[in-house]
Amino acid sequence: MTEAPRSETALGAKIKTLIRRDGPMSVAGFMAACLTDPEHGYYRRRPAIGAGGDFVTAPEISQVFGELIGLWCAVVWQQMGSPKRLNLVELGPGRGTLMRDALRAARIVPGFRDALDVHLVDRNETLRDLQQAALADCGVALHFHADACDALLLPSRIASEPTLVLANEFLDAMPVEQVQFAGGAWRRRLVVLDAAQAGLCFEPDLRSVVEPHPAPDTLRPAEGDIFEFSPAIDALASALRTRAGFAPLAALFIDYGHAASGFGDTLQGVAGHRYASPLDAPGETDLSAQVDFQSFAGRCQGAGLAVDGPVPQAEFLGRLGIVERASRLMSVNPDKAGAVEAGVQRLLAPTGMGARFLALGVRSAELAPLPGLA
Repeated sequence: MTEAPRSETALGAKIKTLIRRDGPMSVAGFMAACLTDPEHGYYRRRPAIGAGGDFVTAPEISQVFGELIGLWCAVVWQQMGSPKRLNLVELGPGRGTLMRDALRAARIVPGFRDALDVHLVDRNETLRDLQQAALADCGVALHFHADACDALLLPSRIASEPTLVLANEFLDAMPVEQVQFAGGAWRRRLVVLDAAQAGLCFEPDLRSVVEPHPAPDTLRPAEGDIFEFSPAIDALASALRTRAGFAPLAALFIDYGHAASGFGDTLQGVAGHRYASPLDAPGETDLSAQVDFQSFAGRCQGAGLAVDGPVPQAEFLGRLGIVERASRLMSVNPDKAGAVEAGVQRLLAPTGMGARFLALGVRSAELAPLPGLA
C-alpha cells in the first residue's frame, strides 16, 4: 500500500464518504473526481497554468511554439484543398495562449483566418474567462464547449465542415484505469481507505480477476507490475472517427508519454510546480498520467483513421523550423533575445521536454501525411 500525506480537503472528505458508502473507487473514478467534481474539482476552480499556478505548458514557455502550430494549421488547411469553412478545435486551450499566437502567425497565409470557426473545449470555467480575454481581438468566431466527445460528435455543436483539432497536454489529463498483476492474474487497482480509516491508499482487488485483461499479449508481466489504459482516450478516438465521417479531419496531439506500451504506474500529482502524491489534497493537486501513444494510435487506426508519428517534440518542432523562426524573432527583438533562446532551448531539451513530449498526427485516410510527422 502507498499511503498519502494527511492533507484534508473538502473533496478528500467527500471521496472518503463515498468510499465508506459505496466501497472502493476505481483509479479512473478517483482521477475524474479530483479533476472535474462539480463542486471541488481541480479544473473547475483553479487557473492551474502559469508561474502563479501549478505547471507551465509549452505555449507559455515560448511564443514560437504557438506560432509554428499556427503555420502548421494553415499548411494542413491548404493540403485539405483550402476549404471555405474550417473548424479549428482546440482541446484544453489553457489560457488561450497557443490559439492567440497561432492565429497571429497564420495571418500571413491568405484566406486561412477568413475560413475559421474557432472552437475551444475546456471544463475549466476560470480559464474560459482568460481565453475570452486573450482572444477578444483575434477577429474570428469563437465557440466554447465543456466536453470534447460531445462537441465532436454533435453537428449541432460543431458544424459538419472540415475539422482541424489541436491538443497540447490534453490526453495526459484524461482519466486512466490501472490493473496490477497479483497472485498470477490481473486485478483492478483501487483507491481505498487505509487501515485506520483516516487516509486514502491504493491496493489491488484480490477478490476478482480482470478478464479480458487490457495489457498487450506481447508483454510478459511479473508480480506487482501495473498496466494503465484509458477508456476516455478510447472514446476520444471513436469521436474523431465519427467526426471524420462528416468531413475531412486532421488532428495534432502533443503530450508527454511513451511511444510503446509498457508496464508502470505513471499517475502523478503536481502542486505549486512540485511533484506530489496523487492521493494528497484531492481537488487541489493536478493529476496526470503519461500517454500510451501506441495504444492511442492503434485505437485510431482501428477506427479507420491514418496516423503519422509519434515523433519527439524536438524533432517535430525542428522540422517546422523552430530554430530559424527563433533567430528571426531574436533579430527583430534583441532586448528579448535571451528569453527567446532560453524558451526554445527548454522546448528542445533532449533530457526534458524535447524528448519526453511526443507529437502524433491523426487524419482522414484520404488526406496526405501531416507536416513534420511523416
